[in-house]
Amino acid sequence: MNISTWLARTAQQSPDCPALFLGCDPVASYGQFHFAAQCLAGALIARGIRPGDRVALFMKNVPDYLIAQYGAWYAGAAIVPINAKLHPREADFILTNSGASLVFATPDLAPDLAVVTATEVIETGSAGWQALLNAPASDAPVQRAPDDLAWLFYTSGTTGRPKGVIITHRMLVTMSLSYQCDCDLVRAEDAALYAAPLSHGAGIYNMMHVRAGARHVFPPSGGFDVKETLDLAVHFRGVHMFMAPTMVQRLTRHAKETDCPGTGLRTIVYAGGPMYNADIIEAVDHFGPIFVQIYGQGECPMGITALSRHDVTDRTYPRWRQRLGSVGRAQSAVEVRIADEDGKTVPTDAVGEILVRGDIVMAGYWKNPEASAKTLKDGWLWTGDMGAMDGDGYVTMKDRSKDLIISGGTNIYPREVEEALLEHPQVSEVAVVGRPHPEWGEEVVAFVVCDGSLDEAALDAHCLARIARFKRPKAYVMLPALPKNNYGKVLKTDLRASFGSAD
Repeated sequence: MNISTWLARTAQQSPDCPALFLGCDPVASYGQFHFAAQCLAGALIARGIRPGDRVALFMKNVPDYLIAQYGAWYAGAAIVPINAKLHPREADFILTNSGASLVFATPDLAPDLAVVTATEVIETGSAGWQALLNAPASDAPVQRAPDDLAWLFYTSGTTGRPKGVIITHRMLVTMSLSYQCDCDLVRAEDAALYAAPLSHGAGIYNMMHVRAGARHVFPPSGGFDVKETLDLAVHFRGVHMFMAPTMVQRLTRHAKETDCPGTGLRTIVYAGGPMYNADIIEAVDHFGPIFVQIYGQGECPMGITALSRHDVTDRTYPRWRQRLGSVGRAQSAVEVRIADEDGKTVPTDAVGEILVRGDIVMAGYWKNPEASAKTLKDGWLWTGDMGAMDGDGYVTMKDRSKDLIISGGTNIYPREVEEALLEHPQVSEVAVVGRPHPEWGEEVVAFVVCDGSLDEAALDAHCLARIARFKRPKAYVMLPALPKNNYGKVLKTDLRASFGSAD
């Protein structure tokens, strides 16, 4: 089934229901949204776009984004969303690697992209874009098989060139229905607020909202402005958002400083990096039971595990802190297990690599059979994440396998050390990595962002009161901020690289 069928059905049932908003201003009803997608599809087909061709989106968060996305799907094409924060040359690598037939770009991005790419660039809002929207409408979505490519997702590329993940129509349908089972039930009166990049988790959560006939709200800022977000939540009510943990931290800090209760926020799904217990406890204490955690990867989008609203909020469970530090239990459409390096399931609570299989798991990497064979083995996706599963099925992530520190033959998981350091009231951010050591193999180094002055002795005493002596950092590096990529993930590779030039 072509995933754009959901838009056609919603428009048929509720054509006058509001669909797209720029801030508080309505832009299109579902009938208008659907007709724009139909016209765009008709124009693409007339230009020679065939089923399976790739259409790229290099766009800020604007209502035209969803029109371009569903128009491409309606024509039977696959979309290639590109993070709008990437450099034009980085975007051009993705365009070339994907073989995109054309790329839609917002006016702030189109001119610089056109200089560096051979791919045809169509600027949204231009006369050329408007001509596409005035083309004869396509009658119905082009039929696609469940395993046909729908979304070519490029990984963030923190360790090298990004790889294209093949996401099929079946994967998107399964992920959307799993969301309803395991995360949140979307209602027509809800509103999806897109403050995080639509090329990533926020965008992949639009389908279940289209299916339900919910509203889609695009902040005028085009991104995440805390005050703007809170004001829009008050206006729309029933607001759903996807946030990275760093966004949750900023939201909580601002809301507490301004005594804002977060009226109108219904559900915040957080993922995309480690959420430390201290941060989510503070957020729940202020906003209440609005948080759901999911764990996924581009290779299994948003669909590996989920920690429910109840589990995030409940404080009566005997081991609630341990459960809160987990990423939840397997979602409905997948199997999850923890395995050793030979693929054998490890005992309960033992640490191994997190493996997953099911209809949400990718078919492979785009034109990269070597990487596909390394990651997909015997039907299982090897996530590269280390974790443990307790007797109740809750999975606790330790770290990426490449981030594991082995010192004197003993495994040290950076997240344990990071959790301990973040309990210090003056520590706002921390990243722990291993540094080569001639005797021990590696030693633990903590890069710390703190509020005010804080010496190493105080941090050392703080750690020794919470974790084993061998786990404590042997050095502390104070930074004004941690290096992050365009998705907000800490670049530990950059931190490790600093060892080559200076301590």
